[in-house]
Amino acid sequence: MELIKLLTKYMSKKIFTQDQIKQLSENNCIFKCSEKSITYDNDFKIEAIKQFEKGMSSKEIFLEAGLDINIIGKKQPKDCLKRWRKIYKEKGIEGFSTENRGKTKGGGRPTTKGLTDKEKIERLELTVAYQKEKIIFLAKLRAKRKE
Repeated sequence: MELIKLLTKYMSKKIFTQDQIKQLSENNCIFKCSEKSITYDNDFKIEAIKQFEKGMSSKEIFLEAGLDINIIGKKQPKDCLKRWRKIYKEKGIEGFSTENRGKTKGGGRPTTKGLTDKEKIERLELTVAYQKEKIIFLAKLRAKRKE
C-alpha cells in the first residue's frame, strides 16, 4: 500500500479538456498549453516573482493575471512560484530561456551508472513491485468492465 501512495504522488497529472486548453491559451500569461501541461510566458514568470517578493500571494498573482485556479489546480500557483524563484535565484533571467530547459542536474530519468549492485537490485525490486501492482489494478479494471 505504501508503494501505491508513493507512485500516485508522481503519476497523478491533470488532463485538460479541449475547452480548457482553448480558455488557457487565450490568456497572455500562457505561452502554450497541451492536454498535460501549461507553459507560462517568461515575462509572466519574472513579473510573478517580482509581485511575490512585494508580498502578494501566489494565488493572488495568478488570479490577477486572469488564470482560473479551478482549471489549473489549487496547488499550481504555489508550486510554480517556488520553482520559478529557485531558477531565478540560481540562474537569473537567463534561467527562463528555452535553450536552458532540461539542462539541470536531477532532471529526467535517474542514471544507473555508479550504483552498487545492492542499489541496482533495490531499484529493480521496486520496478517489479510497481509492475505487479499495475497488473493487479488492470485486472481489477477489466473485471469491472465485464460486469
